[in-house]
Amino acid sequence: MALQPDKRQLGYEQTLMYGRYTRELGQYAKREAQRLRDEQERRRQLEDDLLKYEERTYWHRSKANFRWFRDWVFTKIGEDWIFLSLLGIIMALLSFAMDYTIAKFQTAHVELFRMLSYSAGLQFLAWVGFPVVFMVFSAGFVHLVSANAIGSGIPEMKTILRGVVLKEYLNFRTLVSKIVGLSTSLGSGLPLGKEGPFVHIASIVSTMLSKMIITFKGIFEDKRMYYSKGQNESRNSEMLAAACAIGVACNFAAPIGGVLFSIEVTSTYFAVRNYWRGFFGSVCGAFVFRLLAVWNKEEETITALFKTNFRIDFPFDVQELVAFSFIGVVCGLGGSLFVYLHRRIVDFNRSHKRWSNFLIKNRLIYPLVVSLVISSITFPLGLGQFMAGELTQKQQINELFSNYTLGNEPEDVNQENIYKPWHRPNVFVTLAVFIVMQFWMTAVSVTLPVPAGVFIPVFTIGAAFGRLVGECMAAWFKEGIRNGDTLNKVIPGGYAVVGAAALSGSVTHTISTSVIVFELTGQITHILPVMIAVLIANAISQLLTPSFYDSIIQIKKLPYLPDISHAGSKTFNIYVEDIMVRNVKFISWLSTYADLQILLDDSMLQSFPLVDAPESMVLLGSVQRVELEYMLDSQIGRARRLLVVKERNQIEDGGGSPAKDKEKVTVVEFHAGSKDNVQQPTAVITANGQELQDLSDLAGSSQMGEEPTIDSVFTYDAQTTEIPKRRKSQYVARALEKFDDMTPEEQREWEAEQLAKQLNFTDCHVDPAPFQLVERTSLHKIHSMFSLLGLNHAYVTTLGRLVGVLALKEIRIAIEKGATYRGSRARSGLSSNTMDSEVSSS
Repeated sequence: MALQPDKRQLGYEQTLMYGRYTRELGQYAKREAQRLRDEQERRRQLEDDLLKYEERTYWHRSKANFRWFRDWVFTKIGEDWIFLSLLGIIMALLSFAMDYTIAKFQTAHVELFRMLSYSAGLQFLAWVGFPVVFMVFSAGFVHLVSANAIGSGIPEMKTILRGVVLKEYLNFRTLVSKIVGLSTSLGSGLPLGKEGPFVHIASIVSTMLSKMIITFKGIFEDKRMYYSKGQNESRNSEMLAAACAIGVACNFAAPIGGVLFSIEVTSTYFAVRNYWRGFFGSVCGAFVFRLLAVWNKEEETITALFKTNFRIDFPFDVQELVAFSFIGVVCGLGGSLFVYLHRRIVDFNRSHKRWSNFLIKNRLIYPLVVSLVISSITFPLGLGQFMAGELTQKQQINELFSNYTLGNEPEDVNQENIYKPWHRPNVFVTLAVFIVMQFWMTAVSVTLPVPAGVFIPVFTIGAAFGRLVGECMAAWFKEGIRNGDTLNKVIPGGYAVVGAAALSGSVTHTISTSVIVFELTGQITHILPVMIAVLIANAISQLLTPSFYDSIIQIKKLPYLPDISHAGSKTFNIYVEDIMVRNVKFISWLSTYADLQILLDDSMLQSFPLVDAPESMVLLGSVQRVELEYMLDSQIGRARRLLVVKERNQIEDGGGSPAKDKEKVTVVEFHAGSKDNVQQPTAVITANGQELQDLSDLAGSSQMGEEPTIDSVFTYDAQTTEIPKRRKSQYVARALEKFDDMTPEEQREWEAEQLAKQLNFTDCHVDPAPFQLVERTSLHKIHSMFSLLGLNHAYVTTLGRLVGVLALKEIRIAIEKGATYRGSRARSGLSSNTMDSEVSSS
């Protein structure tokens, strides 16, 4: 692809400084668009002619019918509708299967304890050994398969949606590791959640489903598009945002709350055009998720997950708003304390070198010890009898949301048996012990190296605190709260709903938890108290600590912009020139291949600015590292070298061309394996423009049984392109070994000759309009633009001249320090390769 159109076509004339165009660029754009349409029409016509030619076989007729059906489906129904409905259904099936498996594990844990009632010692061993085995297995499996599955996954998705590429978090190995590790870690019965990891799972499934849709649409028919990175990054980001909403919706059967929660936790700015995608996918997922419960005879009809039956005519008294506000204040402080406690535990494990090194060498010791301690504490015959230790998380939430007042004596035997775990010795002591113990146990559990979320455990703790306040209110006003001549009974379950929404919203810094609890309970009778408590809790927690997900981003040092609201007016007095990096690594129009090789060897940046000359430094555009590596490999790579040797041999043999009866074959070579462990080259070989089903067909495809002649060779790197599935390295190795290569001395001389040549950007894709800033742009405006556009870096120019570059790292340092940088401090305090860890894609 050419860098720019011919200047003569646009009426370009040279002036004193930069020159100008006398013709309107829009006219050229129209002509270029018409040319592309004509080219696409010619390609379609050639494809139709080829289909008519190939219709003589049954296989090609079937292929043609399949193409027609594919085009009709995607044209009439729409690709997004199909994609989102499939994603919603798949995630609903996954969520239901995981919930079913986890419930069976937890039920087996309790049943095993009850079966051994004849021996307290065996009961203790069974109660403690069950979660220890599950937790150790989860930690070991995740470590062996994919360590990227550890933790929640929402912080990484927040970073990915911000524009940073973290491919290793969205691959199949991570999916398997996440599903198996999450099922076993939650099956252990420790206070862990499913919501965050399931958002990660939904994002991985979305990525894999996108690749399947691309394959189904037949994009591979264009070889160049198959091997290039020509995917629509904007659309992928939109589908990932919808996948996050679907993940929450399939977890709680809350489509509205799922969409709002995903927007709050993953986006700084949200594109409204994605709204319908999130809602449609969430509705499909939530509907199928609850429908499966009906088919499994768990429910009689589609209903809320934790259905409540609070009275509708008079759910609460106005005087109770004081108690609800008190819940919001305490939950705001409690949420900040939880985030702080979790951060301190992580810092302790990292700061003590001996302890940290010991945990790294013995990765299973930490989960073993933590699960052993927590399961021992929750043993129902020990301390667990004072904190309802024998109940699962779902049973705990169901009973905390119940309409009955646990503090009073039960009126019937059935009610006494149901709520007996909360009356040892009484409901007030049990709830208080439950809150305190679950609080620190959850903070410790989420530091384990297993897939684990925090929402459900915090949600349960908040429900317990709200229930405690509600039971206290019911005890103080036994007859009810007087409103005129009537007395209205206190509903402790309503207080539990308020507390659950407030504490979970405080920890995650979200308001949408109020909507989630309405969909979870199926009632909005307490909408006003819930909103008041959630707003108060958020206001307090945001003043004290970052959200739990932002705290993990800081712990992992992920490239994400911090909140600028706390920086104050200082951000208006800090400018680009104070924080930018002035020592910029660039490539010029006049550079040689040797300069390009040195640049690629000395830097790991993923994109480079292109200037006209080192003296003038006028910015022409930006070039991806992939393009530059391909350009260099095309010049001095093994494939090019083989062609040169072949041409030399032909000249030495008398200058004859390949025999007419020999078939020309195109070898597309790429290297498998990682960067550190490059395996032997493999290839896809096409004969007469048609891809062979198997490389072993190479010999049979040649006419008269003679050896085919290589017509052209293209090299691709597995790190930057998709590797075809048909890999028969042994046949390709034999094919390439038949051609002579240069001696080491000849190779050095030839490479030196090639590296001395000037770069040719004719077939290199150059971004002609990279994002640019001026030196006097304020930090506040920079933060807004980077957040809104999802930028990783921007070039700083003055009158078209490149003077510096600004990446996420410089902005984050400036916001966190809150100090005014000057040019000298920026040059000395920030290294020239700060983008190495920040800029992964442009």
